[in-house]
Amino acid sequence: MIGWYVHHHGRGHAHRAASVAAALSGVEVTGLSSGPAPAGWSGPWVDLPTDTDPGPDPTAGGVLHWAPLTPGYRDRAAVLAAWVASARPEMVVVDASVEVTLLLRLLGVPVVVVAAPGDRLDRPHRAALDAAGALLAPWPSWVQPVGWPAAWRAKTVAVGAFSRSDHRVRPTVVPRTVTVLLGAGGDDVTRERLDTARGETPGWTWTVLGGTGWVADPWPVLASAQVVVTHAGQNALAEVAAARRPAVVLPQVRPHDEQATTGRVLAGADLAEVRTSWPSDWPTLLERTATRDGDRWARWNDGLGARRAAALVREVLASCAPR
Repeated sequence: MIGWYVHHHGRGHAHRAASVAAALSGVEVTGLSSGPAPAGWSGPWVDLPTDTDPGPDPTAGGVLHWAPLTPGYRDRAAVLAAWVASARPEMVVVDASVEVTLLLRLLGVPVVVVAAPGDRLDRPHRAALDAAGALLAPWPSWVQPVGWPAAWRAKTVAVGAFSRSDHRVRPTVVPRTVTVLLGAGGDDVTRERLDTARGETPGWTWTVLGGTGWVADPWPVLASAQVVVTHAGQNALAEVAAARRPAVVLPQVRPHDEQATTGRVLAGADLAEVRTSWPSDWPTLLERTATRDGDRWARWNDGLGARRAAALVREVLASCAPR
């Protein structure tokens, strides 16, 4: 039996866990999170106490990212430790938390960390990524993170992006439609900006998913759009790539420059129209984006990422087995 820690911020971490768990036939996967289990989750799910109260000294003097001196944080760590003592997991995948990674490793549990783009060379990240037994990178192997130590590169397995929608049937594209994909992690795409963009493009029909227009399954609207406008979160991009839709990508401000880094990679590979600020040329931008070959997204998500991630988990499991 293995565990999978799912960070509660946004929904991408849970979708990613569900995709790999579904590919791990014969392996019981226990979810560990303060958030709800994703739809279709078949294994156990441990509800962790929330730890959002900042309290005093939340970074432990800069050694950690989030370890406030509060009852909620202590309760959270205690539940994780109690689960390890009772369930005796063979390994845990952590997506993503420096503190959970270090706690589990201190408890003698092998840990695979799901890597994230951006600048991860700060002191807490270095400790967690050094301690990890392997790094699961949800990006293609041709992406080379800047500045990573050789030790991290040696234990990184780049599986490619993967999505809960991989291998779903793509619907017929509806001409001159735009689907805007907002994230649960926060965006600077305001209603006023969207209304202005609509007004500038009277020949296009816009649909907004996310924010107050959140839907459980965006696939039908996303995959039938002629153009998608999205942030640069990993899960959103994996979905767009699975749909093979031409996209305008607007990286949002995130810690460690996560989305900005991904945006630069996409622009360098010419996989999307990437804008670092709100566009002022929507009519020509939509027309140009619509002519893009959406099949180029296969370089980012070829549909096999979840299987590769499952293979990595099995490999680590085999290496942890008693000899």
